[in-house]
Amino acid sequence: MYNTPFHSQPLDQTTFLVTGGAGFIGSNLVEYLLKYGAKKVRTFDNYSNGFRKNLALFAGHPALEVVEGDIRDAAACAAACAGIDVVLHQAALGSVPRSIKDPVLTNDVNVGGFVQMLTAAKDAGVRRFVYAASSSTYGDHPGLPKIEDRIGKPLSPYAVTKYANELYADVFARTYGLEIIGLRYFNIFGPRQDPGGAYAAVIPLFIDALLQNQAPTLNGDGGQTRDFTFIENCVQANIRAALVTDPAAVNQVYNIAVGDRTSLVQMYDVLREEAGSALAPKFGPDRAGDIRDSLADISKAGTLLGYAPQIRIREGLQQTLAWFKENQAFIAQR
Repeated sequence: MYNTPFHSQPLDQTTFLVTGGAGFIGSNLVEYLLKYGAKKVRTFDNYSNGFRKNLALFAGHPALEVVEGDIRDAAACAAACAGIDVVLHQAALGSVPRSIKDPVLTNDVNVGGFVQMLTAAKDAGVRRFVYAASSSTYGDHPGLPKIEDRIGKPLSPYAVTKYANELYADVFARTYGLEIIGLRYFNIFGPRQDPGGAYAAVIPLFIDALLQNQAPTLNGDGGQTRDFTFIENCVQANIRAALVTDPAAVNQVYNIAVGDRTSLVQMYDVLREEAGSALAPKFGPDRAGDIRDSLADISKAGTLLGYAPQIRIREGLQQTLAWFKENQAFIAQR
């Protein structure tokens, strides 16, 4: 992947910190930055969600620096931010169900850890702080497509934490002059997304089931719609946010999606067709805290960041399925 760069200026004078760098999104950002010659790429991860195997793919690269630590640890955050120009903050505890089961831990990591990272970045003189926000912030607002300045009430503890991140980011930008950009991700998927664990996302779960010739379970009736977004589009958004020079683009929050609305059943049908499977899905109960429909208006990111998603859902699913088929031994490593 990443055969075409998303930036025009050279990266060889810029140092990056990727929190959650051993995770799915984080390791893809690391891959891109190393491929295109970043001066330094430091990762910061406690491996609660990420995997050392993801960073082992780049072992020995002279620009890579791997740091183990927790974003709730002030001293560790300070050390991680030292000498850094741009922070790409991906570290968090994802999953709506996990947040419902353990709201205290989710808040501790996603809010407490976020404030620790903002403070460390401020104190270290970091130039730009780009963070993973979430489409869950739209909550119960019924409007489609989702527009950045129209949100409703959160539907889960996870959504509360991601909205709190946006509020803190705004305060830090206005109070301390830190350049901050939030990216509201819409259902990111792709290579290196973990299908294991109790809180795995739907696409890797479906692919894993199909490859094992097992029928996956769809929550609800399968008619729920999502703006599924391939990882390459997400990486593009992060790079453009990290490097944008237009002052109007800074201290903003953006939808990062494709602008397509696909139901779970439609998504599964594409996967089943690409996998050559006749397995019909099973259906389970609705998940608490989930929204019914989601579709993003991405015009703001297009106008201010130059964001232009290149890969739509079918091509993204094809690439993801092919990667899962070719990397079963890698996936099995824990």
